[in-house]
Amino acid sequence: MLTGCCYCGAVRLEVDDAFGYAFYCHCSRCRRRTGAACAAIGGIEIDLVRITAGREHLLKVGESEDGYRCLCKQCYSPLYDAVREQKFAHVQLGVLDGVPTRRPDHHIFAGSKAAWHPITDALPQFEEFPP
Repeated sequence: MLTGCCYCGAVRLEVDDAFGYAFYCHCSRCRRRTGAACAAIGGIEIDLVRITAGREHLLKVGESEDGYRCLCKQCYSPLYDAVREQKFAHVQLGVLDGVPTRRPDHHIFAGSKAAWHPITDALPQFEEFPP
């Protein structure tokens, strides 16, 4: 079991250490959303992510049939996105207190990465989504 929280600590979550996939996303939306060169994301079935404290501070943004984004209402930290018809969660790995067993093993949207950020590891890079 992994625990995590937003920047201000108002929202706490736990997630099973059972990520099915993990990656670094370099798309312009992730850069703008995180303020970083890329987002480190772990994908898992959404019912394996639980809010353990601060549910009243959880803000769902952009709700649709496909998904939504969860942020803290107080500090606006991105916590996770509900994706793939709201069946999976893309958890921001940076909110976790511990180290997940599955770590990012590829880069997506490397074709649109920040020009000032070199990718220096040997992980596979995909211009957009992997095949």
